[in-house]
Amino acid sequence: MIELLVPNDDILNQNQFLADEVRYNLIHRICESEESTCLKTSDKNMIFAQSPGHKAWLWISQQITDNHKLTYIEELLRYLKGTTLSGVCGDAKTVEKFAKAYAQRHAAQVHTHMVMESYFCPKYKKPSGVEGMIRQSIPEDVQLVAQFIAGFSEEALGSSIDPVSQISVAEKTIGTENMYLWIVNNMPVSMANIAHRSPRHARINAVYTPPNLRKKGFASAMVSELCSILENEHLVPMLYADLKNSASNQVYKNIGFKEGGKITDIAFE
Repeated sequence: MIELLVPNDDILNQNQFLADEVRYNLIHRICESEESTCLKTSDKNMIFAQSPGHKAWLWISQQITDNHKLTYIEELLRYLKGTTLSGVCGDAKTVEKFAKAYAQRHAAQVHTHMVMESYFCPKYKKPSGVEGMIRQSIPEDVQLVAQFIAGFSEEALGSSIDPVSQISVAEKTIGTENMYLWIVNNMPVSMANIAHRSPRHARINAVYTPPNLRKKGFASAMVSELCSILENEHLVPMLYADLKNSASNQVYKNIGFKEGGKITDIAFE
């Protein structure tokens, strides 16, 4: 039976979900918003979570065999009848089954947008010999942070983005007091953000260094400093990385991040 999933729902602390918590960590963030659609099955073996304007996330317990996943998916699709989705994220076998069933009902085109690896860092390593220091971003950094966010987004989306369009995003992110910069000779050269804290983990995102300043260890040094901050908060750092970007994946591994499982991002058109 499909039920509403409420904030701080006990399903998020059950062993079935905890076994997959690193790669499905974003579900915690989605479920905090009253605007999100968050569902679960009464047997606590499935979670569907979607925030407005974004792809849905679908988790089905590892205890459910591939043959029986379709039973859960069919029940979910009956519940969601009339709902249009832009895509779905989750374990490849699960979301591929969901995408096929969804496409049949909605005459949708399906394609894999991205495959990400989730990483968690049980013990971090600081790189040696890296010039500079970490600093929390401040309102005076808004123009530069907007430029960095535009650069980060351009690389992720593959299209040009005007930094001016990112001013409000930069202001909001700086306002959370979780955006950090790496400073060399009074100049910010790299950024990284603590995007969200869940009960056991903290998710890092927006790790970016301009192309002309790369291969100097700035991002590695900053992410390791964020790991230190989060260690003091008794939280395990985690993040998602596009598997197409082999350089960034290697940076995280060098710091001490371990693979937590892959997430497939499927788009519907």
